[in-house]
Amino acid sequence: MKKIVLVALAAAAAVLASRKAKAGQREQALWAEATDNVTRS
Repeated sequence: MKKIVLVALAAAAAVLASRKAKAGQREQALWAEATDNVTRS
């Protein structure tokens, strides 16, 4: 029973870490777009 709980906790931690990493990538992409050099025509 304890092993199942540990596996479930590890899976939940992996999902949360993945979501946080993806959110960080989206935030970084947004900042890169906002601060990108603008070429004047």
